[in-house]
Amino acid sequence: MRIPGTAMAITKAVAVPAAPAGSIGLTPFPTKIPVPMPSYCRADGAIDPRTGVDGKHYAIGFAIALPDKWNGRFLFQGGGGLNGAVNPPLGAVASGDDPALARGFVVVSTDTGHRGAVFDASFMKDQQAALDFAYVAVGKVTTIAKQIIAQYYGEPAEHSYFVGCSTGGREAMLVAEKYPTYFNGVVSGDPAMRTDNSNAEDAWAAVAFNQVAPKDASGKPDTGKVFSAGDRKLLIDSILNECDAKDGLKDGMIFDFQACHYNPAVLTCSGAKTDTCLSDVQVHALQKAFSPLKDSIGNELYPAFPYDTGITVSGPGTMIAGIVPSAVPTSPFGPDLATTYDSDAAERTINADGTRKLIDTYDWTNLSTFSQHGGKLIFYHGLSDPWFSPLDTLGYYQNMARANGGLDLVEHWSRIFFVPGMSHCGGGPATLDKFDMLTAVVNWVEKGTPPDSVTATGNDFPGRSRPLCPYPRHAQYKGSGDPRNAANFICTQ
Repeated sequence: MRIPGTAMAITKAVAVPAAPAGSIGLTPFPTKIPVPMPSYCRADGAIDPRTGVDGKHYAIGFAIALPDKWNGRFLFQGGGGLNGAVNPPLGAVASGDDPALARGFVVVSTDTGHRGAVFDASFMKDQQAALDFAYVAVGKVTTIAKQIIAQYYGEPAEHSYFVGCSTGGREAMLVAEKYPTYFNGVVSGDPAMRTDNSNAEDAWAAVAFNQVAPKDASGKPDTGKVFSAGDRKLLIDSILNECDAKDGLKDGMIFDFQACHYNPAVLTCSGAKTDTCLSDVQVHALQKAFSPLKDSIGNELYPAFPYDTGITVSGPGTMIAGIVPSAVPTSPFGPDLATTYDSDAAERTINADGTRKLIDTYDWTNLSTFSQHGGKLIFYHGLSDPWFSPLDTLGYYQNMARANGGLDLVEHWSRIFFVPGMSHCGGGPATLDKFDMLTAVVNWVEKGTPPDSVTATGNDFPGRSRPLCPYPRHAQYKGSGDPRNAANFICTQ
């Protein structure tokens, strides 16, 4: 296949037979596909091959899955980390148990213009590679994918969707901002936006714990000893005691997070440190780590992280370390944040006046063309995300609402959902992290049915379901009926 005026080549095309349910790796967040996959044609391609300034080969790689039984829809699957690999085009993010490909969607994925490890930023030395990662690749792959669809099936896609989390969530925001007519429906999860600011906030939290940690034999802070396992349980129990029942039911989850104004000072020991309290030093470290990041003259650079049930999680089998350090700093993406930064150097960097000049590269809130085009935009964010604060995503949403006529008007085309206990894009303790935002956005686009709630389930609570409610509403127990059933909750403010 050749497309005039485009440096694009299909490098491989294979017929993939139908397959039973099983595990399929989806870097960087492995996803188990619980349903059978249909037969499809997978085509891999490369756009704009070239040699970069660093002498490396570059091209925008992509893979597109074209099901034999097509439902007329197209889905762009967002990436993760710094991309660098063409992930299997399945469309499994925020789709419950039923990936987009299994439903009959055409699905495309891309490496956004470079190859490398998920957090290898060396490609940034090449200007075009950096631009491709930032936004160019998504636009080009979308255009190419739509042309492939039209030629392969003899007709264009009836509706186009974009779903992604983390970097894929940033890309989802990007397409609504920079390509407002390309997609009918967009789902942005835990968006990795304002990474300079979020990294600085992570460093700030690390400094707070490093400064009070005992030193190991080499003189480095041993953050795993700031809190014992008992201290961490004491903290979570205290947060739940303060905030859990505000949604009408003590169930180990905090749905009314806006009413949760927790202060760890309630745990301060009145005398010597015991197993039933925290020392002044521990409390002050928590207060510092969970406060908004400000520069030396008081400008807020990044909002605080909320107190939630997943802030202390770290250990074998845990996808991502929590904000509060533990004794077992294991994560496939590196050590706990608290062991990453040198206290004095990080403090000097954060307090420098120049830090307040960090630029919000995703501050484009005028989405009038996207909404006028009929586009629908759904956000979701885990309340225990230790990398990107859900309050920052909320801040963007509030700014976007103000820029587009106010929340009452914006709710006709955009809504945001928060997931208690959920870490970055999934996982975490006491969470219901399995939900289907794909069906929600499809029904909104094609049936005009807005998502007044989305039912969530999870492995931590077998047999339990809850409604996720669009901000500013939250799930509230009605006071009667089976508390395990989402039907006995309402969305209210």
